[in-house]
Amino acid sequence: MAVAKDGREPNERNIYLSDHTSRGAPDVYVVGGILTVLRLEQPCDPARTRMLAWEGRFEPVECVGKRVLLEPLRDLESEDRLMLLVTLADGTELPFTVTSRQETTDDRTGDQQVNVFRDREAPKAVLASLYDSLRREGQLRAEVERYRKEDSVNHSLAGLLAKGDTKQTPFRQRYTALFKSPTGVELHVSVLASRNRDKAAVVFKVKNNSPTEPWSLMEARLITDDGREERPFALRASQKYWGPGGQSGQIAVVLDASAFDSKTGPDRLVLELFREGDGLRQAWVHLDKQMLRW
Repeated sequence: MAVAKDGREPNERNIYLSDHTSRGAPDVYVVGGILTVLRLEQPCDPARTRMLAWEGRFEPVECVGKRVLLEPLRDLESEDRLMLLVTLADGTELPFTVTSRQETTDDRTGDQQVNVFRDREAPKAVLASLYDSLRREGQLRAEVERYRKEDSVNHSLAGLLAKGDTKQTPFRQRYTALFKSPTGVELHVSVLASRNRDKAAVVFKVKNNSPTEPWSLMEARLITDDGREERPFALRASQKYWGPGGQSGQIAVVLDASAFDSKTGPDRLVLELFREGDGLRQAWVHLDKQMLRW
């Protein structure tokens, strides 16, 4: 019932009411046009389940068995806080605060399913709490690994190139190319090599000339020319989104000379950029180890 945006996994969260007794009504975060489901431990009473001041902002609140369905017609403002009172079949009243979580304009997240537990010691609640702990542990491990990988010389060099500080790096330009997409996005590509011949870099100067559509990077890939193997690289971008009307910025990629090596000799590599949304390839650059020679 909870539908994910852009192919992402549904955003599911657990609420343990015993944790909120001193904090008032727990928050439920919603996003315009996306269904949020409150999943309860027992059926709710439709006649006594209601939300205040929902008219014109939400579809009518529905209580279906053990589920309460919330569907905002549009995004709420960050200061909007609507009171939702869910009444269970045994007469127990559960208050919630319905609001939005918009930390930045590019970070809109909502609860697509909220599992509500009244007793944290109940078997289902204990199991859900265990899964929460395992999920948080996995997220922390992934974050630590990401920080470890990003704390490297290549990421630092890519950061300087993304800011346009080429003079502070050991790179010199070898050749350039220009890509123009049908949507109006221009990508001016510069391929660079280090003076010590131990690293290569590619800088994409992105300019979004579309009058209406934003542009963002979904993924970059560095693969062998035959497409069979991916190779490591460091990436930095000056921004996450390029707004319409000519906004510009840079994406920089740095790789070691060893990325070209294989058991059969130097490989030819292809660096590709794919845009967010439709996943179409926006630019590609063929790289050869010969470019490191002066």
